[in-house]
Amino acid sequence: MTTPAPLPPLNRQFIAHFGEMGSRWGINRTVGQIYALIFISPRALNADEIAEVLAFSRSNVSMGLKELQSWRLVKLRHLPGDRREYFEAPDDVWDIFRMLAEERRRREIEPTLSMLRMALLEEAQTDDERHAQQRMREMHDLIDRLMTWFDDVQRLAPETAMQLMGMGTAVTKVLELKDRLTGAGTRKTP
Repeated sequence: MTTPAPLPPLNRQFIAHFGEMGSRWGINRTVGQIYALIFISPRALNADEIAEVLAFSRSNVSMGLKELQSWRLVKLRHLPGDRREYFEAPDDVWDIFRMLAEERRRREIEPTLSMLRMALLEEAQTDDERHAQQRMREMHDLIDRLMTWFDDVQRLAPETAMQLMGMGTAVTKVLELKDRLTGAGTRKTP
């Protein structure tokens, strides 16, 4: 095995930042750094290479790769004549975003919606419970609407989704104009 070249400063900075951000995203620093290295690598890397470049133990790299595989953020590859497993990130950043969003939805949002649905099916016995249920219904309806919208965006071609995101407040201006023309949506002023 050849010794990997030292990382250029820009690469080290990106990897360090991803590690710090990982804890804010619900993964540990090591996993964030492993992913960042794989993401910016021009070729698939094996676990030994990752461990050497990042100066991590092989066991930490193995655990990190398993976590990244469970999130579907790395793809496993085998090279002809080599028994080792190699890892690479999907090429399309839009696909990476979709996978992240789907996994966060499955792990975090769906259980919350399920709990809210169950709570809303309960028979409220007191005014406090009725008030709590009303607040839960508002939360459920907002999350449900956001997920419906997100499903619609997920079905868009990446180019169309990027155009939509690039429109920013232009979309709200069009809706406000429509409301003024149709007399709908009277705006509340403070």
